[in-house]
Amino acid sequence: MGLGMIDNLYLNSSGFGFLSNPLFAVGAILVVTVVLSWLLLFLFSTVFFKLASRTKTDIDDVAVAKLKSPLFYLLVIQGFRLSALHLEVNGVVFSIIDSLTAAAFVFLLARIVGVFLYGWGKVMSKRTKSRLDDVLLPLFTKISTVVFVIIGLLWVLSIWSVDITPYLAGAGIAGIVLGMAVQDSLKNVLGGISLLLDGTIKVGDKIRLDSGVCGEVLDISLRSIKIRTYDNEVVTVPNGYLANAAVHNYTQPNLKVRVYVEFGVEYGVKIDKVKEVVLGAISGIEEIILDPEPCVSFVSMGDSALNFKAHFWVPHWKKGYGKKLEATELIYDALNKAKIGIPYPTRTVIMQKEK
Repeated sequence: MGLGMIDNLYLNSSGFGFLSNPLFAVGAILVVTVVLSWLLLFLFSTVFFKLASRTKTDIDDVAVAKLKSPLFYLLVIQGFRLSALHLEVNGVVFSIIDSLTAAAFVFLLARIVGVFLYGWGKVMSKRTKSRLDDVLLPLFTKISTVVFVIIGLLWVLSIWSVDITPYLAGAGIAGIVLGMAVQDSLKNVLGGISLLLDGTIKVGDKIRLDSGVCGEVLDISLRSIKIRTYDNEVVTVPNGYLANAAVHNYTQPNLKVRVYVEFGVEYGVKIDKVKEVVLGAISGIEEIILDPEPCVSFVSMGDSALNFKAHFWVPHWKKGYGKKLEATELIYDALNKAKIGIPYPTRTVIMQKEK
């Protein structure tokens, strides 16, 4: 109805002066369209751009950059439409122009929504420490783009008097089939949102899955997470699997981690002597936590040895493996220096002679 009102306004004005001549009217409209288009580009490129650059936020800069093109296209198309009203053209030309108008208008609405989503993302990123807004913003942007494309197609079909009812029914059936086909992907998306909301896993965390995969989290997306193992391999794990798996997070509740070294000594050695020797060895390791203190525990009497376990804490999980290697070497040297035997695995074989 809005386009019809504009059409009537310009058709009624064609009886004034030189506008009664179609060629002069078309020329005048094209000249005005060119002038207005140039003025629009000038305002956006100079005035609006300079005003936006003076503010502290970049949301207005994005708005100026994104709205310039759709407004320019919409103005130019309307100029051609008003020119066509003064010429004897068939309905096909008007349908083409109206289709371009619909596309430009939907393009403008999509850009406005895009600016709004960008501003929302900037505000939310300052208020929250979660990466949820960083992941959901691209998702909402893609969804809004798809919605506007569908709206634009339906509008163009209605301009060409195409009955869209059968297409809507088919789209409903296709949506059901598509939903069943992508249910695994939807499970991964919902799992990713759940992980981001819970905050149980963050980028930089060291985790170990029940499947045995262990490493540092490189990236968390809506579909999967990427884990870099200690062999410098990247393992991609779907979020749907993580939602139902047991995950060991070495960085929570804090970054410190306990390191232990298992060792065995021969039978007959005094327990207190072993503890004294090993504690003296591991207490000299640099960059370990002294509260809680390192300790040595006598855990079991094995088949071939008395089994012990040495415990100590390090301030960061990244130092755990290196300190374990260092402690293992120190314990071995300390036991040898104290002449405490480290037995080989032994077996007793009893042979009986047949009578």
